[in-house]
Amino acid sequence: MKNAAYFIIITIAIIATLVIGKGILIPFIFALIFWFLTREIRKTIYRIPLTKKYIPKWLSNVFVFTLIILSFSFISEIITNSITTLTSSYPKYEPNIDAIITKVDSYFHVDIIKSVKGFIGKFNYGSILGDIANGISSILGDTFMIIIYALFIFLEESSLKKKLHKMFLNDEENYNNMQTMLSKIEESISNYLRLKTYVSLLTGILSYIVLLLVGVDSAPFWAFLIFLLNYIPTIGSLIGTVFPAIFSLLQFGELTPFLIVLFAVGSIQVIVGNVIEPKLFGKSLNLSPLVTIISLAVWGKIWGITGMVLSVPITVIMIIIFSQFEKTKSVAIILSENGDIEEI
Repeated sequence: MKNAAYFIIITIAIIATLVIGKGILIPFIFALIFWFLTREIRKTIYRIPLTKKYIPKWLSNVFVFTLIILSFSFISEIITNSITTLTSSYPKYEPNIDAIITKVDSYFHVDIIKSVKGFIGKFNYGSILGDIANGISSILGDTFMIIIYALFIFLEESSLKKKLHKMFLNDEENYNNMQTMLSKIEESISNYLRLKTYVSLLTGILSYIVLLLVGVDSAPFWAFLIFLLNYIPTIGSLIGTVFPAIFSLLQFGELTPFLIVLFAVGSIQVIVGNVIEPKLFGKSLNLSPLVTIISLAVWGKIWGITGMVLSVPITVIMIIIFSQFEKTKSVAIILSENGDIEEI
């Protein structure tokens, strides 16, 4: 009974900390992701012959760090301009809504269309679009804090091993266990982030080409939205297909561009998500599909869209940490896909 009370109190305290500390924790987690990606790029550079011999670690960090910041600044500029253009030009699309409803009404001749028309008329579409744009802008707006956090993580990286060694100075076994756990976390998250970024980037680029050919306004914004949503398991690809398709319907007031975008972008999502992605990932993430959906819902409730994007990396870290201790190993087994936590 006492243990159950402790568990409830600790759970409530953790959730309260996550909600209250959202503004601090989210940039910090993105900074960790930034750090993981930087290490992955650095490893790629060191695979080039002679680079490890002539390029010191600190210089490669500076180069990669600068490259990522410049790339992110360039992308941020493009996306911000696209959002500004989209929100300022949106009012001209609103008359197409009535045209679409009239066409549908002429096809089906049912009273429900009039009800839908009245219902739609009460919506502020510009406000809904603005909320989406503001969500992306807020992520881009945290760039400064993310860079600051990432910079200090890089500074701490060199002294971390020394600190761990001093913490377990007289306990070599626990020191080795801690090193193993940290290596597993780094390997799993790095693999996930690297492969997911490749897949999301491929999906975003192919979708951008489709949107550009169709003539959808602010194609970079929609491509970036597709790229970002692709990190969200299961529902991300669905939303990433429907949003630009509906917008194309509003923009053109015709069904043809809508169907082209829906079919083409949807096909890209299906092929990449069901053919290419499984071949790349294989069994690299031993994570139960049910747990994936639950974690998606839980983290989405706590941190919104950002929580959905981070749900899989956070859950993988939890499994790895829980698997290292006898009292929590059973939890790790339940969260895993096949119960074999040694393969995580």
